[in-house]
Amino acid sequence: MGRSINGTDTLDAFDGQLNGLLSTVQEANTATQEAVVALERACFRYAGGYGVRDITLDLPAGAIFGLLGPNGAGKSTILSLAAGSRAPQEGAVRVLGSSLAEKGNDRLRARVGVLFQDTSLDPLMSVRETLWLHGRLFGLAAGDLHARIGELLVLIGLSDRSSDAIGALSGGMQRRLELARAILHWPDLLLLDEPTLALDPDSKVALWQLLQSVNAQGTALLVATNDVAEAERYCHTVAFLDAGRLVRSGTPAELKRGLRRDSVRVEWADPPDAIEGTLSAWEGVGSVTRAGPHLHATVDDASVFVPRLFAFAQGGIRAVQIHESTLEDAYFQAVRHPFAPNGRE
Repeated sequence: MGRSINGTDTLDAFDGQLNGLLSTVQEANTATQEAVVALERACFRYAGGYGVRDITLDLPAGAIFGLLGPNGAGKSTILSLAAGSRAPQEGAVRVLGSSLAEKGNDRLRARVGVLFQDTSLDPLMSVRETLWLHGRLFGLAAGDLHARIGELLVLIGLSDRSSDAIGALSGGMQRRLELARAILHWPDLLLLDEPTLALDPDSKVALWQLLQSVNAQGTALLVATNDVAEAERYCHTVAFLDAGRLVRSGTPAELKRGLRRDSVRVEWADPPDAIEGTLSAWEGVGSVTRAGPHLHATVDDASVFVPRLFAFAQGGIRAVQIHESTLEDAYFQAVRHPFAPNGRE
């Protein structure tokens, strides 16, 4: 007959088992919540200056994380650190809980996919040959690979072009093929360097629909882009980068919090030194930022603000642009200079 649970020794054993179970659950939850990519005060310096300096950011599992900034902001450097092609000179970078830069991490590398900025397709190979070669390089079994290629050709809409040479495909088709190649091995993390660069508007939408489908299946996306509109529309979290530094990060809604309805950008030859404080005190005016001859304000009603501004300026204003406030305006406010995709103005 079993011993009574009322016995002291039995209760102690029960408590021990319960504590062990709780500890196991906590460890599992911690592992689940661990960032897919984690940079901690990471620095990388090129001969001409910093690629990134003192960057700390986390990419949660299952997220679409956008790195937003002009050319030279550090986006591609962060991707290269996450891909393990570079190691940080200071700080730490962990991907899926480990360092890709360490030797012997082939299994970890197999959990990461990369979509490069520039095409790396062989124009003489066919669509199916390209996917077959990539799958075999990743060690996929022939039977699994046949099924996976068929599935992906349907996903990217190229089932009827599988035997065509890549050189005969349009730019948008080639980009979709490169995405299929990047996710062929079921990666947990997908790194994308300006994935829609040079695509027409319809091809951009089609590619992002595919990326959202990939993300819905559990793959985390780390996207470098200088397209403000696509970062605002598709990314769950966005990091503002400037000259190798992380300026601010959050959801698009969080980053735009505090902006008024209308955005007004003014080119003013010689505004007064205290212009930011003066305009901020006006009714209906939110944040005001000055960067050289550029003045940026978000206001409740531009039709009220702009005439009052011209009357106040009494000449000197050379240009005014008005539009609904967007993530680009939040970038201007955070970085304190206009967003210029090809670099600072």
